Amino acid sequence: MTNSEHDTKGGDGNGDGNGDVSGRDTSNDAAPVASGRPLTRRERIIRWATGYHSLEWWNEAKERPSMSMVPLTITAVMVGFGTGIIASYFRVCLEHAEAWRTTVFGWSQGHGIIGVIVAIVAPAVLAIVGAAMVRHLEPVAEGSGIPRVEAIVKGNANPTHMRLLPIKFVGGLMSIGGGLALGRESPSVHLGASVATILGRTYRNNRADLRLLIAAGAAAGLTTAFSAPLAGAVFVLEELVKRFEARMTVAVLSASGAAYSMAHVIVGDDHVFPLPEPAPPRLDNGPFFLVVGLVAGFAGLLYNRTLMRTLAVVDASTFPVELRAGMIGAAIGVVGYLGPNLVGGGDSLTMDALMGRGTVMVLLGLLILRFIMAIGSYVALTPGGLFAPMLVLGAELGLIVGLVCHALFPQVAPDPSAMAIVGMAALFAASVGAPVTGLVLTTEMTGAVVLLPPLLGACAAAMFIAVVFKCRPIYDALGLRSARNVAKNAAAIEERTQRAMKAEHEQ
Repeated sequence: MTNSEHDTKGGDGNGDGNGDVSGRDTSNDAAPVASGRPLTRRERIIRWATGYHSLEWWNEAKERPSMSMVPLTITAVMVGFGTGIIASYFRVCLEHAEAWRTTVFGWSQGHGIIGVIVAIVAPAVLAIVGAAMVRHLEPVAEGSGIPRVEAIVKGNANPTHMRLLPIKFVGGLMSIGGGLALGRESPSVHLGASVATILGRTYRNNRADLRLLIAAGAAAGLTTAFSAPLAGAVFVLEELVKRFEARMTVAVLSASGAAYSMAHVIVGDDHVFPLPEPAPPRLDNGPFFLVVGLVAGFAGLLYNRTLMRTLAVVDASTFPVELRAGMIGAAIGVVGYLGPNLVGGGDSLTMDALMGRGTVMVLLGLLILRFIMAIGSYVALTPGGLFAPMLVLGAELGLIVGLVCHALFPQVAPDPSAMAIVGMAALFAASVGAPVTGLVLTTEMTGAVVLLPPLLGACAAAMFIAVVFKCRPIYDALGLRSARNVAKNAAAIEERTQRAMKAEHEQ
């Protein structure tokens, strides 16, 4: 049984004891239920009031939402405030860690062989520690964490231990701050889910309400990571729960708004990528934006399949997890020594692409390098997400297509920087399978509202490629991988148990 399973079996704050009355007098109870247990006073009242002769309705009601809209909204706002504070400070700490990393790499370039050793060893050690924390303290903290949150929200997994919060916080700082090409959004989403779990257990919410609050916490986490409240809410509704139900929508929007207010105070309200206002697109620009969407669709297909096949190789390997993470960290250190801005989440690279900086050949080299780094960093199995590395790839790909189109058709091709913005959203749409989130997130991060029409067209083209070529959305694929690993681990535990029992019997 996994740690998370132990956690929820021991009590997830669901309130399984909601129907229990401590110190009850059962001497006058009515006829017993099918299990032979006498009816409690509360159960007798429910039976009399509803006219049900079976208690199945009451047992099922424990899975139904019980909070009215007012306490639900208040609790969701509390989740948003808590997540906004914690995730904002995670973001601030990560900025300091990245500044420290840049300083270390800059120092190492002027200190010969000692500098080279420091540049390689430091990221390797941080990656090893991050992987060890995940493996030995909280295995569900590995990688993105978004598939885990999605499984919890859908009722297919149990809420995790409260220790996930500090492990995800510290592990994310080590892995991303050390230079791995991972995103800050995933630790933030997991932090939000942890805050919701803590509050849900404190107020003894039932299972349905707890899952709803966890969804709200996930939205608050993504909101804080990118200062994008609408994108945080839309992502949860479009990708995690895949429905726009009234209670869920209210909770998610309330938490996102509260988290954004905290991020505004702690981090600031500037766009993540502050850009000048792009030129309004013309009708004859349409085919070029569609080309960006089609190319991004194939890139998303390649990214998803490469990542999943690499993870399959890693899962089948017996190579020590910590040693693999250390080797990946050392390779990142070599890249960071050569170019400090090439490692980490890659926001500076994304900004350069959105500003139209670079030549086709240089951008192609960066695209290939960051693609390899993104895949390699994720298989280190340390805390970290996919959003930020994916945005780098999309922006660089869009800029490459834009520069080529502008060279071939200078009179009608749109500004290459505008095509970089569109490419960022389109690649996200193809890989994640969430086109609305992609265009909303891109718009909130850049402020390029004028590009909404080409964003719609490009995301539609990218999704067309993903659907035609049967590209499974990346978080769905990661969720299936997690389920397979859980089943495999359970089978291995059962096999070891059987062998131990057999050996004991033979003795």
